[in-house]
Amino acid sequence: MFVHSPVLLLLVIPIALLLWIWRNNGQGHQVVIPVDESLLTRNRMWEHILKVTASLPALLLATAVFLLAGPQQLSDPKTKKRLTNIQFALDVSGSMTAPFGNGNRYEAAMKAINEFINYRENDAFGLTVFGDHFLHWIRLTSDPSAFGYATDFLGPTRLPIWFRGGTKIGLALEECSKLLVEREEGDRLIILLSDGYSADLGGGKDIEIANKLKANNISTYAIHIAPGSPPPQLLTITNRTGGEVFAAGDPLALQAIFNRIDQMQKTKIEKIGAESMDNFEPYVMAGTSLALMFLLSLFGLRYTPW
Repeated sequence: MFVHSPVLLLLVIPIALLLWIWRNNGQGHQVVIPVDESLLTRNRMWEHILKVTASLPALLLATAVFLLAGPQQLSDPKTKKRLTNIQFALDVSGSMTAPFGNGNRYEAAMKAINEFINYRENDAFGLTVFGDHFLHWIRLTSDPSAFGYATDFLGPTRLPIWFRGGTKIGLALEECSKLLVEREEGDRLIILLSDGYSADLGGGKDIEIANKLKANNISTYAIHIAPGSPPPQLLTITNRTGGEVFAAGDPLALQAIFNRIDQMQKTKIEKIGAESMDNFEPYVMAGTSLALMFLLSLFGLRYTPW
């Protein structure tokens, strides 16, 4: 395969030279040697060796034509990990300060998030915190280092009371959806972590939000970080979007839930088609060898008139 195939028409020149050399039978190189009544016979072996030597420039010219034509080859098909865009929606309402393990619910949630992103390589992660309002603290990024510094800045006790006074899960899901829709590449996933009931999911709002998420191919997982059963609206949303809702009564259960999500959201591998790439190496090696052989032949293998 060549980029400039018409250039190959120039091969008629070296081919014509080779035909002239090999069909000439040495007639163009006959020399009368001044030896009277000589009985010397014609040496066929040396005649062929000299013809091969004379053919080297033509072969070198043919190699140059191939190089000018731009030889190409197809690379081997490759695979790559399919990107998953994961937006965390984290509840930072006042109730998230309730005891949970050795700390509180908020601290346990942030610890579980950081552990999760450490073994989800090559994915993109974002963090949205919400209460009565929302804040996109970390936009979707493949560099998760910002999560490690977020814990101390986003605690419920550090946010203004008007921000953390309630729990609007519906608002958080809709705003996370807007970010994920902007990502054209990869799968889309929301992981919601909350400990309370959301008033803005009543009156059929949960079904409306679920349908919007499904239409945008956004799967939703919900983790209820508190004793008791999760709100039924979360079950509606997760079921309709292909996710699941979990209840975490302690830090160990929370960690197990993230492991479960990781297993459910398996890494997807997609094939990348073979690409066209330059293939000069064999022609350069052949041309170099021909040039070296011709150079060596000039030291003794040539026609002489004596």
